[in-house]
Amino acid sequence: MAEQPDDNQADQALSYEAAREELVETVRRLEAGGTTLEESLALWERGEQLATICQQWLDGVRKRLDETLDQDGQGGD
Repeated sequence: MAEQPDDNQADQALSYEAAREELVETVRRLEAGGTTLEESLALWERGEQLATICQQWLDGVRKRLDETLDQDGQGGD
């Protein structure tokens, strides 16, 4: 399944909460079964995309937190 450029831009605009909620729903659908192999594969791929988006959000927050802590540490010397 080839990803369209517009889809990627829309995914990047997802908030962490929206991506996480969609990921939870995707996992629920996979666990429930009853889908064709093709549908399951598409759900799996979407889940991977959503997990990556969530991880990027968390990595960005961690970086900002580390930068803030570093700045606070330098000002106290």
